[in-house]
Amino acid sequence: MSDVAASPGNTNTASAAPEQMAWDSKTRRVVLLYVPLACFLFILLFPFYWMTVTAFKPNAELYNFAEHNPLWISSPTLEHVYHLLFNTAYPKWLWTTMLVAVASTFLSLLASTLAAYAIQRLRFRGSQYVGLAIYLAYLVPPSILFIPLATMVVQLGLFDTPFALILTYPTFLIPFCTWLLIGYFKSIPYELEECALIDGATRLQILRQITLPLAVPGLISAGIFAFTLSWNEFIYALAFIQSSESKTVPVAILTELVTGDVYQWGALMAGSLLGSLPVAIFYSFFVDYYVSSLTGAVKE
Repeated sequence: MSDVAASPGNTNTASAAPEQMAWDSKTRRVVLLYVPLACFLFILLFPFYWMTVTAFKPNAELYNFAEHNPLWISSPTLEHVYHLLFNTAYPKWLWTTMLVAVASTFLSLLASTLAAYAIQRLRFRGSQYVGLAIYLAYLVPPSILFIPLATMVVQLGLFDTPFALILTYPTFLIPFCTWLLIGYFKSIPYELEECALIDGATRLQILRQITLPLAVPGLISAGIFAFTLSWNEFIYALAFIQSSESKTVPVAILTELVTGDVYQWGALMAGSLLGSLPVAIFYSFFVDYYVSSLTGAVKE
């Protein structure tokens, strides 16, 4: 009789246990996953939100927080965007930045592809140490290379021209791209190249027809890094470019939109917003290749 009387309670306890476990699992998932993810997204995206709000907010709202909400726009305006596009040389700055970034990325990928293939595939004595030395060169601060690079730029007559940046940016782009491509070339089976060598293909034909098509994700990943670093670079662009119309966007919006102690916050934020769009669009198109390249580069 005691066993029969105790059975209903045992049934309720047994049915409540899975519900409690499910609740604990959901709570743990929210606390450990969704809350940190929400905090991360807020910290990451809030600067872009603030930049967008400031770019389209009239000056009356920008400098009067007592009557207007600083986190919202009551009367959106395109005044700052119009001033930036038609009263400044921003289109020229944007074109110069694009030219420098694309040219530097192309030169860096060309040189780093050849270097990474030679280090990884030709297997000469000390190739591993050469690859390590190339990566260590990437860790050298740009400020240390500033004086010798400035001397070379002046001697070549490239000062105050975009070519000064196109030739100096690869000094810090090539080492990193080479290191990244070395890791990705390791994931490509060497037997494919051995078969091509047996069939009489040259090293250049193998690189062009076999290795590069298989290494497209790695090339895209290296290109994203090179393009982003070239687009956002500040020190060399500030030192080697002096004329207003030849400046890049990161330098121009700081030096040309600040007069004395007066900051044109609306135009500054509009310029930053428009300047960040090309990088975001470029990254969004190739994010899948970027992730797959990192996986291939580190799996060995």
